[in-house]
Amino acid sequence: MINNTLKKILILFSTFPLWIYAQDQPFFVAPEGQTIVSADLHIHTTFSDGSVWPNIRVSEALREGLDLISITDHLEYQPHHEDLPNPDRNRSYDIAKGSAKKSKLTVIKGAEITRSMPPGHINAVFIEDANKLLFPDDPTAGIKEANRQKGFVFWNHPNWEAQRKDGIARLDNMHIDLIERKLLHGIEVVNFTTYSEEAIEIALENDLTIVGTSDVHGLTSWDFDIPEGGHRPMTFILCKNNSIEEVKKALFEGKTMVWFKELMIGKEENLLKIIKSNLSASHPTYKDDELIAKVILKNYSANILHLKYTGPFTFHQDGTIFKIEPYGEKSIDIKTLENKPSLELPFELLNGITGRKKYLNFKIKTR
Repeated sequence: MINNTLKKILILFSTFPLWIYAQDQPFFVAPEGQTIVSADLHIHTTFSDGSVWPNIRVSEALREGLDLISITDHLEYQPHHEDLPNPDRNRSYDIAKGSAKKSKLTVIKGAEITRSMPPGHINAVFIEDANKLLFPDDPTAGIKEANRQKGFVFWNHPNWEAQRKDGIARLDNMHIDLIERKLLHGIEVVNFTTYSEEAIEIALENDLTIVGTSDVHGLTSWDFDIPEGGHRPMTFILCKNNSIEEVKKALFEGKTMVWFKELMIGKEENLLKIIKSNLSASHPTYKDDELIAKVILKNYSANILHLKYTGPFTFHQDGTIFKIEPYGEKSIDIKTLENKPSLELPFELLNGITGRKKYLNFKIKTR
């Protein structure tokens, strides 16, 4: 009986993905001289329409290896108010902040301004007092107050089918006015399980920061299959350091990348810096007098890389489209026609999104 129980335990642990035990490794290696902060800026608790207490949100984030979260409970929408009266809209933040006090997780104050379209749902983070953002009869007063508090304000799920029946993110006149007045600073291109190419286009055309969030209401492990190796959508912020001031500054400057399933989404300059820091190519080696170079590509990130070689050479053992597993490596044999001491290899990152139907093109030099 004991032996059978032990066998079952060993089988159970052998089926757990490495991802769970890899939290000492960074999701992505930061470019030289910079820090990458992993963040989820859209999270709910029982203090609006979520299913868990704020301390659970802290525990989830710590177990998943995040650096920063913002509890953004709805201001106007309080479906649990009969069981959980909530006169202080800062309360969920206070509980989460206290729970994270002795940990490495940073919790920042936020709130979700919950309106019909336009403007739709708007998140404000890095704010001072959520209560002062509550204006039931004015759809933009809360946005203006968030800006007065020097908060970072972004548009949530602009493609949400409850407010956009066709699932297409588009600007209304109110959004255009908010952008022109610099009252709207970012836009979600990923929310929960949805992804919007149109939102990316809006971000690029209007110089808005690209954001991706979980918008989690239940448990992250259930919603994003974390025990099976999944992960929540995250925003990675390229900062000078991980201080609150620098993180906030980088958000306003649009220095972000979104990680959604296997996709890496961001402005070209940000995505390029991250891929250059997370992919290396070894010195080419030749066997005897052969003219076939062996190069080892190494992936230092937690994300699989889907690559397409776009250069003039052909490969000896592979096609020009291949993948490198997370924290893995791939050996490629390149028919170079002559012995070359170094190579510059051009690639397209097929899961690296830099615009609508656009993928990151880059070159990497062998060491």
